[in-house]
Amino acid sequence: MMDPYRYLPFLSRKVMRAWAEREKPPPRESWTAMAKPLSRSRVALISSAGIAMRGDEPFDQQGECDDPWWGDPTWRALPLEVSETDVVIQHLHIDTRPAEQDLNVVLPLRRLEELASENVIGDVSPRHFSIMGYILDATTLTEVTAPQLAGALTDDEVDLVVLVPV
Repeated sequence: MMDPYRYLPFLSRKVMRAWAEREKPPPRESWTAMAKPLSRSRVALISSAGIAMRGDEPFDQQGECDDPWWGDPTWRALPLEVSETDVVIQHLHIDTRPAEQDLNVVLPLRRLEELASENVIGDVSPRHFSIMGYILDATTLTEVTAPQLAGALTDDEVDLVVLVPV
C-alpha cells in the first residue's frame, strides 16, 4: 500500500495521521431511510479511485503535487459496460495496479450486476461515477461536486448510491 501522506511535509503528515485517527462516522440517526425495498431499487456506484475514461479530461494530479492540501474536486461518469481497458486510474495515494488488472477492486460493477441477476437489487444504473479521493478541503466537493452528482443520479433515476472508498 502506498503512503497516502507522501506528498505532505513531515509536520503535515503528523497532523493528517492524527486527524484521520480521530475521524468518526456520522451517527446512525442521521442516515436517511430507503424509500423503497432494495429489491426494487436502482443502484449506482461512486468510487473515490480517480477513474476516468480514456480520452476524458484527466484528474489534476499535478495540482495536488504542487499543493498537497488540494485535491481535484471534479467527477467523471463511467458507463455500466466499462472495463479495465477503457479507463485510466489517476490516484496518487493508492497502488493502482490491482485495479488496472480488475476494475471491480475499485468499481465493483460486475458484483452489482450479479446482485441484480439474483434480485437482491432491482436494477443497475446505466452510469456510475468516480471522484478523486484524498480531498482535504471538501468545500468545493460539498458545494459544487455533490449537487452536480446528485443531479446526474436523479437524471438516471437512481434510488441508492453505494460509495466505494479507496
